[in-house]
Amino acid sequence: MTWIAWRMLIGNKAKYLGIVFGVMFASLLIAQQSSIFCGLMLMTTSQIQDVKGAGIWVMDNNVQFVDDIKPMRDEDLMRVRGVPGVEWAVRFYKGLGRARLESGNFQQIILLGVDDGTLVGAPQQMLVGSWDDLRRNDALIIDDAGYRQLWPNEPFQVGKTFEMNDRRGVIVGVCKASRTFQTFPIVYTRYTQAVQYTPGERKTMSFILAEPQPGVPVEQVCQQIHAQTGLKALTRHDFVWATIDYYLKRTGIPLNFGITVVLGVIVGTAISGQTFYLFTVENLKQFGALKAMGASNFRIVGMVLLQATQVGFIGYCLGVGGAAAFGHFSKFNAKLAFYMPWWILLLTGAIVLLIVMLASLLCVWKVVKVEPAIVFKG
Repeated sequence: MTWIAWRMLIGNKAKYLGIVFGVMFASLLIAQQSSIFCGLMLMTTSQIQDVKGAGIWVMDNNVQFVDDIKPMRDEDLMRVRGVPGVEWAVRFYKGLGRARLESGNFQQIILLGVDDGTLVGAPQQMLVGSWDDLRRNDALIIDDAGYRQLWPNEPFQVGKTFEMNDRRGVIVGVCKASRTFQTFPIVYTRYTQAVQYTPGERKTMSFILAEPQPGVPVEQVCQQIHAQTGLKALTRHDFVWATIDYYLKRTGIPLNFGITVVLGVIVGTAISGQTFYLFTVENLKQFGALKAMGASNFRIVGMVLLQATQVGFIGYCLGVGGAAAFGHFSKFNAKLAFYMPWWILLLTGAIVLLIVMLASLLCVWKVVKVEPAIVFKG
């Protein structure tokens, strides 16, 4: 029966390909749009993920996400260092600066100031120069995408200069950094220089990076910091999800991508369901002949479900394969965001299974009701 079901399925090549195309289109749209959505959400947390070596982020109690900067007093650093269970704590600056290039043009940048002594928060992957060069006077390290944005079609080289807040900065290195949601160049410098590159404020410290003592649970240290200082302390993982949660609740990004995914499900169900239904109707005589030869309804329904499962599996593989290929080639385009975690494959598979089941239900009732006498009708 399996062989007969397969031969019936591929007997009409045009309809067979139409069913597979419908499932493939739905799979491709669901997997690709979901992966782009995850890529965009990942970009919102890029600066948290790029800071290595610190397990705890301490911030003002009203901060909601990583770009919601509410500066703290310098005394807060000493208060955090005095909390039991804290191994070390350092200052970290994050803000926006305005660079004046040698050409006279201005460019908004993301300015990150790392601790002067330890350089905790410095970029990890250097393409040109060394992160230790940040100890030099007026030293700046810029990310590769930002370098190409400021000096397009020029090779990476150190020594280029620009001004921020009427102070000179010198590029001493080029690093690799995760893409950001704002697409501004990312510039690293020491904390004491960063506060001079921006207009003066009474409070300047954006975050405190801390690490728990060995053997002390990081969640316990976060609770102690909050209880003793009144500041918000989050693990790196929790700060990432707090930022993602903010964008999910406060922006229209989830709704826009959700609409696209729902359209993919509707279109895929309509195309594959209609085509599969017409395929079944045209083969009612063959099903009737099988019934006349003694095949039970259970066996006939099994054949229909087997045909639906086959086209669903092939369409799913082609769809997610196409989405994965799109993600592979998007790596060569800095403007595209794409991240496909494992659960997107499961989600797409579950939705495709739903599409196949809906399409099968349209056909099963028709097949069950068919009479063997239909074979002898004209």
